This record gives sequence, structure tokens and C-alpha cells, in this order.
Amino acid sequence: MVISRTWLTTTGQRQGALAGLASLLISAIWMLFPQPISVAIICAFPVAAIAFISRPFVTVLLFVLFSFFRIHELFPPLYDLKIPLTLSAGALGALVWHVGISRQVNMYWRSELTMLSLFFGVVVVGLLLSSNRAVAFAYFNSNYWKIMVMCFAITWLSRSQRDFLLASRLITLAGLLVAAVALHNKINAIGLVEGSRVTIGRSFGSVLGDPNDLALVLLFPMSFAVSISCTPALGTINRLLGIISVPLLFMALLATQSRGGLIGVIAVFGVFAYRRVKSKLLLINLGVILVVGLYLLAGISGRASGGSAEAGVDESAMGRIYAWQAAFNMAMERPLTGVGIDNFVANYFFYSPHWDGLNHAVHSTWFGVLAETGFVGLIVFVAVIVMLLKTANHTLETLNKQPNPALVATVYTSAEAVLAGLVGTVAAGTFLTQGFTWPLYILAALVISIAHWTEINCPASASTTPSITTS
Repeated sequence: MVISRTWLTTTGQRQGALAGLASLLISAIWMLFPQPISVAIICAFPVAAIAFISRPFVTVLLFVLFSFFRIHELFPPLYDLKIPLTLSAGALGALVWHVGISRQVNMYWRSELTMLSLFFGVVVVGLLLSSNRAVAFAYFNSNYWKIMVMCFAITWLSRSQRDFLLASRLITLAGLLVAAVALHNKINAIGLVEGSRVTIGRSFGSVLGDPNDLALVLLFPMSFAVSISCTPALGTINRLLGIISVPLLFMALLATQSRGGLIGVIAVFGVFAYRRVKSKLLLINLGVILVVGLYLLAGISGRASGGSAEAGVDESAMGRIYAWQAAFNMAMERPLTGVGIDNFVANYFFYSPHWDGLNHAVHSTWFGVLAETGFVGLIVFVAVIVMLLKTANHTLETLNKQPNPALVATVYTSAEAVLAGLVGTVAAGTFLTQGFTWPLYILAALVISIAHWTEINCPASASTTPSITTS
């Protein structure tokens, strides 16, 4: 008994006991799962846990990027490593730790979060009352709840100039990777749709296998790439990343031949041009020339569907009109809740004025939200967009008034990027369905966090030098 009571009295003995228990644990796991990877995972777990907790924003950001840009699908060897699953567990664990235990994260609240929460509430109510609960719950459980949680996580965890710059760089880098793979597929005629429209991972059932969805993924980082490339104060390496990414993203987006993507990229460039070109008449003329040039350069007129070979209103356009009519009919029958999230395709047959034997996607953010959340959901959704646009613009105006622009260059770059990204998202929403996907909610989180940082660190009057938070 004396030996047993005094055995763990020294630090070395306690460490030895801990090592012994760890060895027994690894041995037990090896007996249950006799694979080398299982032991490697257990050994790496403590290091990973420390990394996740010490850098929660990085963990959350990486999870969002892998989930949206599908990095593990771009490079198949990464697929079996279950990186998104690992990052999701780390992100949720870090969020719970810092919010509920260490309380190092300030959970502030703003009116934009109230409107977002109201929209989330409308979606959840519609989920419970959806026409096909199995489909609605499947999408909610696999995607939308993560989007909701990570929207708040990004809002509260992005707290410094370093965080904003990191987000801009990683989003641009992820977009660059997608663009490179897309251009590789285009050059080598891999997975082309209709013989000319580029896709990625189509044979594996990837979400990037649809040209319109791929255009949405490529459009999102464009505003960040342009903003970085236009800011000399960020340094040579950051600007070089932006300068390389912009043309590659642009060419890859054109290769999708997506009209929604084309409208979105014109809107993004338009925001940056509007803020820099003094002559608005010259800007309008250049814009018209750019639209015509991009339409011809993208080769949309040569598409198998929606090309100039189709007389009158092309088949692709008519398909959208029929889908929008179906969406309106769904909202008219269920005005308060709609048919439920991700239920448009399942209900197309019952509400479409034109049936060609196939259920079709809505191909519109606005009509998609209308159909799946009703008129109430659309009103709240539009209110969220308007509020975010006003907040983003007000933040830029405040940053413009600062006496020392170099001190806020990083935040200004991110603020301009999210404003341009929001405008591009709104414009592309005419033809791209993104009411319940990642881009809008990532932008919303960054708009709110940047506005919160600006209110704290930047004075209302330009006569005072701001006190900048850098970490």
C-alpha cells in the first residue's frame, strides 16, 4: 500500500503512468482496428486538438473552404483522408471551447444577425412543414445547418486585420486551385458538358460537375482576388497572388459558359471600376462594350443549349421561364412556408406549366427562395441582402475617412471585396441558385465582422488617429 500511494508522487512517475495508459489505449485500438492509419490518427489527435483550439478561426475557415470549394474533390488522393469531416469536428470543438468554456470569444450581436436569424427561423419552420420532409431534412442535415453555424462562427472568430487578410488570401488561393483544374479540364476536353462547357469531377458526382455550380464557385473568390491585386499596401507576395488569380479565374469562369457567372463577374468588375473611374458616362460606355465582348469571348452563342443556333427564345431560357413559373405557383399555393428547402425539384412536376419528362432546377436565387420559403421567406431574404449591402457600403465610407489609410489597408481590402462579392452574388442570382449555399453566408459573416471591427477601431471623425487592433 505504501508503494501504491507513493508511486505517483513525482512528475516523472506521473508522465510514465500517462505514457503507459496511452500505450494501452493505442494497443486496444490496434486490436479493434488493425490498420496503421488508426494509430497515426490517435497519435496526431492531441497535436490537432491543440492546433484547433489555439487557432479556431483558421480551423473554421479551412472547413468552409473545403466544404465550398471541394478541395478534396479537386485532388482525388485527398478524398479518402476525410479532411472536411476532421475540420468540421475541430471547428465545432474549438467554437464550443472558446464560447462555452474559455469564453475568449466575444459573442456580440447586431441587427444584421437578427435578420439572418429570422431567415434561418423561416427556413426551419418551412423544413418542418415541407411537402417532402425526407428531402428537406436530408439537405438540412448534410449542408444547411453547417452553413448556419459557420456563419456565426466566422462572424465572431474573425476579429483582427490578420484574420481578414488571411480570409482574403485563402479564399483567393482556393479559387486559384479550382480555376487551374478547370482550365486543365478545358484544355484536355475532360468532362465537358454539351461539348464545350467545362466541369470538374463530373464522373464522380461532384457538385462541381455542373457548369453553373462551377461558375458560382469561381465567381466567389473573384472579388477577393481583384481587391488584393489593387492594394499596393499589402505587399508584393499578396498582390502577386491576386494578379495571378484574376486572369485564371476569369478564363475558367468564361469556360463554364454560364450566363449567371458572366453577369456576376461583370458586376464585380463594375463595383471596382465605379469606385475608381470618375467619369460615369465613360464607365457606362466601357461597360456596354465589355458585356458584348465577354458574351462573344465566352462562346455562349455557340452553346448547344441557349446558343444562337436556336431560333427565338432559346431552349435554355425557356426552361428557366418554365421553372420560374413553377416557383411562383409553389409560392401561391404555400405563401407562408413554401414547399420546403431543397424541395423545388421534387415538386416541379406538380407546379410546372410545361412538362418535358424531367424535373428541372430553378436556376434563380430569388425564385428558389420564393418557392422553398414562400413570400415571407423572400421578403426576409431581400431584407437581409439590402441590410448587408448598406452595412458594407457604410463600412467602406467610414474607412475612407480615416487619416492614415495605411493603418486600415488590410481591412479596406476585405471590405471592398465583400461589397463587390455581394453585388456579384445579387447580380448572378438571376441565373444561379445560391440562396441556401455557402457564398452569401460567408460574405454576410465577413460584412458583419468587418463592420464590427470598424466601429470599434475607427473613429467617427477623421480628425483622430484610429487605435488599430492587430491580433
